Amino acid sequence: MTSKCLLLKRALVSGIVLAAAGGLVTAAHAEISDGEIRIGYLADMSGTYRDLAGPGGLAALEMAVEDFGGSVDGAPIVLFSADDRNSADVGANTVREWIDQRNVDMVAGLVASSVVIAVTRILEENDGLGLVSGSAASSITNEHCTANHIHWAYDTYPLANGTAKAIVDQGGDSWFLLTADYAFGHALEGDVEKVVNDNGGSIVGKVRHPFPTSDFSSYILQAQGSGAQIVGLANAGADTVNAITTASQFGLVQSGQQLAGLLVFLNDVHAMGLESTQGLLLTTGWYWDMDDESREWAERYYERVGRMPTMVQAGIYSSTMHYLNAVQAIGSDDTAAVREQMMATPVEDFFSRNGRIREDGRMVHDMYLAQVKTPGESTGEWDLYEILSTIPAEEAYRPLSESACNLVGN
Repeated sequence: MTSKCLLLKRALVSGIVLAAAGGLVTAAHAEISDGEIRIGYLADMSGTYRDLAGPGGLAALEMAVEDFGGSVDGAPIVLFSADDRNSADVGANTVREWIDQRNVDMVAGLVASSVVIAVTRILEENDGLGLVSGSAASSITNEHCTANHIHWAYDTYPLANGTAKAIVDQGGDSWFLLTADYAFGHALEGDVEKVVNDNGGSIVGKVRHPFPTSDFSSYILQAQGSGAQIVGLANAGADTVNAITTASQFGLVQSGQQLAGLLVFLNDVHAMGLESTQGLLLTTGWYWDMDDESREWAERYYERVGRMPTMVQAGIYSSTMHYLNAVQAIGSDDTAAVREQMMATPVEDFFSRNGRIREDGRMVHDMYLAQVKTPGESTGEWDLYEILSTIPAEEAYRPLSESACNLVGN
């Protein structure tokens, strides 16, 4: 049986092959382990975070592989995918099996922070590489940093410094925080609390809810009872949508309080509609209608998926392309060598402006303060944001001088 047939047979059993083998492995890519670049996509494919990453993120990853040409110097790029079901155990076991049985080189996607922390430990133990595009917890490149993962799209630090600071500056100085009770929520809560306090505001109350939650009634009642001007939602995905919907049903805004969605995605605003979300301030790492480059890629994505991409899905494409370019540049998929090459190469593409990868694994890039348009301002189904200002890369993220990462200074 030819090597091409063997490759196709393996693909049918265990993954998706996006390029034919193109003949026997040659010495030109002898440093590519197994003669293939093997990428695993791990994300919530069916639950709370399905729409912000999920199958759409896999489509973005497939686009990157196709745009790259399906191979690196003749070594085919092979994809695997799995639903982590927002379970740290499921995620860790999946990645362990990928490494042990399928020799996966890189894991992409990575959304729920609890899953990411568990998975990056497995990658560290087995010298694999993770490109984290979906998770928000700033701890991933702080106390949970490793030399085996890079955090790409955004994290809780710029979300707090963007949205919370803007709201306090506008006079919203008393806050009640409604927080998802796991690593991401805790990180966002802590970052927001620091920003509010540092800028002269105060946290008058907070409550944590299980992840995920469908009934927010008791939590919204506590927020109303607090008398806080601002009710900050330190959650994401379906939890944010459910909380905003419940707040609307309980007349929270009508009673004089304001909601602040601290991690709001394009799909959330689209799902709830502009009538419910108009005027909402948010911080984002990317928006499809920012400029010609963003629009060109987003329109190709829309033709494929039928909806505009979130910043996570755009980040998955961007991080994958940067990885593949690094592998090609050095002719190897060795984790340490690839990471070093990625760090040495600026990240300038449709997703990232002024991007670079720091020693702690954080990809810093410009972030943006946006406001949700009113129905009258919007000119189409996905014309949802107005970009108010740019938060420069060097100001957006936690400075290395405050880092608890053991890679900093080494």
